Amino acid sequence: MKNQLFKAIGIVTIINIVARLIGFAKDAVVGMLFSKTEADAIFFAYTIPNLIYLVVGGAITTAFISIYSKLPTKEEKTKFLNIVFSYMTVIFIALTILLMIFVDPILKLSFRQLSSESFEITKNLYLWMTPSTVLLVLSIWLSGVLNVHNRFSLSTFSTLLYNLVFLIFGVALMPILSFYSYGFGALLGAVFMLVVLIYGIKKEKIQFRFQFAYTNEMKRLVNMTVPLILGGAALQFYIFIQRIYAARFPEFDGLTTLLNNASKLTQFPQAVLMTAVTTVIYPLLSKKVAANEMDQIESLYQRGLRVLRLMLLPITVFVYFYAQDIVTIVFEYGKLTADDTILTTPLVQILAISMYALASSAYVTRFFYAMENTFLPVLINVISVFGVTVLATNILIDYEGTNAIAWGTTISAISNYILLVMFGRFILRLKVYGKEIMQIWKTWIFILILGTITYFSSIWLSFASSFINVAIGLVIFVIVGALLMKLLKFPELEIFMRYLRSKRNKQVVE
Repeated sequence: MKNQLFKAIGIVTIINIVARLIGFAKDAVVGMLFSKTEADAIFFAYTIPNLIYLVVGGAITTAFISIYSKLPTKEEKTKFLNIVFSYMTVIFIALTILLMIFVDPILKLSFRQLSSESFEITKNLYLWMTPSTVLLVLSIWLSGVLNVHNRFSLSTFSTLLYNLVFLIFGVALMPILSFYSYGFGALLGAVFMLVVLIYGIKKEKIQFRFQFAYTNEMKRLVNMTVPLILGGAALQFYIFIQRIYAARFPEFDGLTTLLNNASKLTQFPQAVLMTAVTTVIYPLLSKKVAANEMDQIESLYQRGLRVLRLMLLPITVFVYFYAQDIVTIVFEYGKLTADDTILTTPLVQILAISMYALASSAYVTRFFYAMENTFLPVLINVISVFGVTVLATNILIDYEGTNAIAWGTTISAISNYILLVMFGRFILRLKVYGKEIMQIWKTWIFILILGTITYFSSIWLSFASSFINVAIGLVIFVIVGALLMKLLKFPELEIFMRYLRSKRNKQVVE
């Protein structure tokens, strides 16, 4: 069972990495070929459709998986599937039409700082991108349906395909449509994504038909979804809050784009690992909640947090000390200059500190959701995002300048994680650490030694080329990390080695 779980997480992680890299390339082209005003307009135009896709679609999917996994019979599952499909299709087609009709008031209310030129560019791009809303929401839900049936690879691959099509057509049509090609790429990418998922659903012999009813399961879905939307929206408001404060620094042209770059860079490792772990574990977790297997639930809780801790804290150390070289490699080209790198580097360093907290918060909330307790984590998210973020940013902005925007996000993320873990202990009765208290000290010894060596390697082994700096630093980082895990006898390393040996033996037999 452990090997199967490890294998599934590994496959999803690899696909996620490729998908995220393509997403990076998509944003990189924007920074390379367009002015900062045009780049900001592209990000603004995509914000609302993406917000609905991630927040509303994600909330419905999360609630659906939790309830669907607990239904005892196939007939009940099929009926619930049909009803959710019917309501989602009708509601989101209507919502997409309304978003296009009321484009002017929506954009003026959401992005008041836009100049008249930026507003027109954003509006036209928004009209291209908005029709993808209903396709994206249906896609994320179909991904959830496949995940419940343990088809994790295809659901994750659909996101990769979406980013790939978005990138290819967004770039290929630039000579004809200029930056509006990104709007067409977004729409076409959503179409491809939905088609692939429908193929996967048909392959699993899952069929839908329109069926409207308001059953007890639908009541549970609504009761879960509403607070999940509020919580998801609160987390996405990090972006809006950053943009509001960025507008207070008009002397820094394109600060919104630089903040977006810093966020994307630091979100990459934590989002890949968090998505992989939660994608595989959440359907399994919901089934264990239905069976009331509390010992196994707590074991999943502790193992998941431990994996995130062992992976993300070292990555945080590496990103922090090599931030300038990484920013130079990833973003310094085309329209972005060395001055932009200097401004972006501390933003990346500060946001990197939040990586573990953000990923672990998302993981912990899945345990609340699986137990259909959505109100408490949502309340904590709202307090953290709108209370802690704004308070911390306001306190620091006169001292830290643009860096205060990143500090507000990081401090909020850490406080959010601490509160979730505390309430998880008292409300869900889940401990972060089991009986092996020594593992805590081993983890921090590991991070301290690895961090010290990474710091000195970043200073002493500094060359003219950022590529060489990062390459040498990464080699040292990986070798030292593996040796430390071996010396400190981390069980995760042994599990990984056993998995590799079993794969090798299997290949020899075949």
